[in-house]
Amino acid sequence: MQESGRELPARASAVIIGGGAMGVSSAHALAAAGVPDVVLLDKGPLGSGSTSKAAGGVRAQFSDRVNIELAVRSLETFDAFAERFGQEIDLHKPGYLFLLDSPAAVAEFEKNVAVQNDLGVPSRMISLREAAELSPLIDTEGLLAAAYSPTDGHCTPESVVLGYAGAARRRGARLLPNCAATGIETVDGRIVAVLTEGGRIETDTVVCAAGAWSAPVGGWVGVDLPVTPLRRQVLVTEPMPDLPPTAFTIDFATTFYFHREGPGLLLGMSDPDETPGFKLDRSDAWLPRLGEAMARRVPALMETGIATGWAGLYEVTPDHNALIGVAPDVDRFIYATGFSGHGFLMSPAVGEVVRDLYLGREPFVDVSGLDARRFARAGARPELNIV
Repeated sequence: MQESGRELPARASAVIIGGGAMGVSSAHALAAAGVPDVVLLDKGPLGSGSTSKAAGGVRAQFSDRVNIELAVRSLETFDAFAERFGQEIDLHKPGYLFLLDSPAAVAEFEKNVAVQNDLGVPSRMISLREAAELSPLIDTEGLLAAAYSPTDGHCTPESVVLGYAGAARRRGARLLPNCAATGIETVDGRIVAVLTEGGRIETDTVVCAAGAWSAPVGGWVGVDLPVTPLRRQVLVTEPMPDLPPTAFTIDFATTFYFHREGPGLLLGMSDPDETPGFKLDRSDAWLPRLGEAMARRVPALMETGIATGWAGLYEVTPDHNALIGVAPDVDRFIYATGFSGHGFLMSPAVGEVVRDLYLGREPFVDVSGLDARRFARAGARPELNIV
């Protein structure tokens, strides 16, 4: 069976669907654990879905303990990535700075910081004076306080994919970009094969790491993965002379954010009027709201031109938390998806979790609360630190 001139394997121990950061991290973790014949499929080039469109932020400032633990483990991997995988990822650690303008937000972040500190994250509440030193372009009018962690930062998503992909291949995994999965065969609740554009691969295990495209993959085996694709847009400014060092800054009330990107700034903001769908074209509809947030918080940006931009997809769940687990009604269907904008930054740790779920051993963090069935049993756990 041929796909783009390559022989498809007849059989695999596990087939991973999705070649973004989550998929390649999982492929590496499985192969490194000695799992033979791991196969990864992606309908396009590796990392060409949501990963390549990500802003690249890596942080541990979350409100949910599981998210914090996954992020801490991932940050450790990013710190050592170049040494471990032989791939530079352009990691910068100016810290994440959340700007807060309401008493409720301040109180919530004070609670979150306490939980983060308990799990080893050096985050802290800071004064507006210190916030202005960390992010010199901001106007602090209307703000009450800020939260900051010096170990947060940003790196290049495509480089992370390259590092994991190369390491996975060296461990014997078969990574097959430009070879879309088209279905999953089951017999009596057991997976027997994955169907692809290039042929059929026998397997008894599927890992769904398909991001915004996960719902139909779950549907192939009757598993409800409530993941909704939602367009998010990013802009990069023209070069800004004498641009000072700045933290990755988030105006929490508006979700407007920015960080250094070469000689300019990368910036973005959520659009509450955005509707679900696989929309990857750029739209100007969000720009007036973005302009208002910029004018209020970083007035200097109003005089700066935009050099480029792009649109990508968030994979949103009803409570903005991931879906991680093993389906109960289909033997060996593992899923890791629905990260609502923080999948890239959690991908190193989640790859380890996928490995442990495959091997039937306890992961380093209890992910049972992220089971996809939680919505049917009123077990949702909202993550508040979402941008």
